[in-house]
Amino acid sequence: MDRVIEKKKWSTKRLLTIGGITALVLLIAASYYFTSGKAKLNVPLDRIQINEVKKLPYRDAIPVNGVVLPLTTIYLDATEGGRVEEKYVEDGAIMKKGQPILRLSNTNLMMTMMSQQNTVYNTLTQMQINQNAALQNTVNKRTSMADVESLYNEAERVYKLDKHLFEEKVIGSQEFKQAENNYNYYKQKKELTQQILQQDSVSRAQQAAQDKRSYRGSQEALNIMQKKVDDLVVRSPVDGQLTSLDAEIGENKNQGQRLGQIDVLSGFKVRVNVDEHYISRVFIGQTGTFTFAEKEFKLRIKKVFTQVTAGGTFQVDMEFVGEEPKGIRRGQTLQIVLALSDETTAVLVPKGGFFQQTGGSWIFKVSDNGKTAYRVNIQLGRQNTDFYEVLEGLKPGDKVITSSYETFGNMQVLVLEK
Repeated sequence: MDRVIEKKKWSTKRLLTIGGITALVLLIAASYYFTSGKAKLNVPLDRIQINEVKKLPYRDAIPVNGVVLPLTTIYLDATEGGRVEEKYVEDGAIMKKGQPILRLSNTNLMMTMMSQQNTVYNTLTQMQINQNAALQNTVNKRTSMADVESLYNEAERVYKLDKHLFEEKVIGSQEFKQAENNYNYYKQKKELTQQILQQDSVSRAQQAAQDKRSYRGSQEALNIMQKKVDDLVVRSPVDGQLTSLDAEIGENKNQGQRLGQIDVLSGFKVRVNVDEHYISRVFIGQTGTFTFAEKEFKLRIKKVFTQVTAGGTFQVDMEFVGEEPKGIRRGQTLQIVLALSDETTAVLVPKGGFFQQTGGSWIFKVSDNGKTAYRVNIQLGRQNTDFYEVLEGLKPGDKVITSSYETFGNMQVLVLEK
């Protein structure tokens, strides 16, 4: 009699099939989890910098470099060209006003001055000759005047006498008429001689004035030439320090050529180079600070040079506010923080290497539990040497990673490990 054999429900084949299907499902789920989820990266906390976003007083400022210069500098140019014959001092000497610095020689200038001296002497001699001639001429005219007056007086006396005798019919009309004609003649001659003498007086005065002008003009020309010769000795125009002296004995210097400069030691200013990007934001009166000998000092812009140089910068002059640093020297370089705005309150994030990878458009924000950090979009505004101004995307109290993102690649989430 045949016996019915009961069939097993969980055969080995069936178990292997179920196990294969389960493994396949798990593989698909894992693949989905790792490919469709956000990319993550484990990051040790000691390799990143985490800072807190804060609301703080803010002043828009930029770092600039400035060079210390004397408050006043006077340039020494060769007023007259010539050969350097003698140097009385060396570069760096402390000078007094009028103290000689060097002496030039100029043969042509000396010859011109001697010629002008001869002109002055000749003018003076000619003026004396003219004065003597005019005086002699006046004497002659006065002598003639005296002779005419004597003849006139005699003719007048005879005329009056003959007139009386004619009226008494003692003499005839012919004799009286001759006396009358003689009287009229000398009367007219006297008037003419007087006019000539008056004209001579005017002419003499005009000639004397002209001679004086001529002499004065030649004397002034000589004085100018003398000053040119005196300028061959270059002197300090003010008290100060001689710097940048460029002259050697035997060297020829052209007229107008720079010889050196005098720095007036009454104080210093700072000449600052500023990037042309800020030219519309820099004005007279803005301030800056710098540290010298572990002490902070303040500067204020007193002049803006708006011409942009080939290097893409423009210059400003800054003056010290309050005391000047002791021991500061000409030519010294200062690192200055130049304020571009007044102090305000703003949401700030510290500066860091993150900006190089993100351009300020996003940042890794740390979660509340501090275990992860994830990308958030942000918008930054102004910046100074320490902070970026946050316009959107963050609020005070948020913690963000500010160190470099160079090793993070395209990760969306960072797992922070201790």
